[in-house]
Amino acid sequence: MTPEMNGRARTLLTDRPELYEARFPDPARLAGRWAEDCLRRHGAGPRVLDMGCGTGRDAAHLHGAGRRVTAADLSEPMLVYARIRRPGPDYVRADLHGFDFGPGVFDAVVCLDSALLYCHTNEQLDRFLSSCRRALGPGGLLVAEMRNGAYFLGRTDLLDSPTDAAFAWRGAVHRSVTTLGVDRTAQLLRRTRVWSTGDGAEPVEERSAWRLLFPQELRHFLTAHGFEVLELHDGPGPRTEPPWREGLPPGRTADADRLHVVARAARH
Repeated sequence: MTPEMNGRARTLLTDRPELYEARFPDPARLAGRWAEDCLRRHGAGPRVLDMGCGTGRDAAHLHGAGRRVTAADLSEPMLVYARIRRPGPDYVRADLHGFDFGPGVFDAVVCLDSALLYCHTNEQLDRFLSSCRRALGPGGLLVAEMRNGAYFLGRTDLLDSPTDAAFAWRGAVHRSVTTLGVDRTAQLLRRTRVWSTGDGAEPVEERSAWRLLFPQELRHFLTAHGFEVLELHDGPGPRTEPPWREGLPPGRTADADRLHVVARAARH
């Protein structure tokens, strides 16, 4: 079992950013481009908070698009890497379970790649949304992309068997075997991943989890925290098949394995 970062499991990838980018390359910057498209279509101002910024790829893209970006993460190795490799945004350490940058200091909060789902409990989700609501000025946007809990209703294709992956990094072949399982009581998608490098080292086992949120449940939480839901759909998005591309309108269903939301802070 890996140690916890206040509810978010530390893993081999969170502690080794270069390995993370080798395992999950995004040369087309789809996530950042999709987020910028959402911000532009809904007229967001320039001040953006990227919550759960990781290695800074999306924050750097938003900065390059002319946004004034604050990028926050709980992993210090990720932040150190981002500051060196992707200067421009203001990188800070913060916990998505509760943060305070001051009232109304951002025009948008972006939370991509299922980072929101590290809020495992209702209390944690309430604290995240309260923090977002405080940070946003009137009419500010929350843009998020994540797994879709509804996809797992009656479907087991992602749960049936372990998934193998291998990639080369620094002269070694890194292999991972990933198993997903649903904890229905806690409403969590639990992941076990075993890493090996074939160099004689002992395999490393990691455990982590994401909250499984359903579309109408998410809509309810957002509304309760003073947001108007503008978009809530399964695709297209940066991790869908086929992937999002410029000019594609948002979808109208919420049945596939990813969920995309754009919500506006109500004007008082």
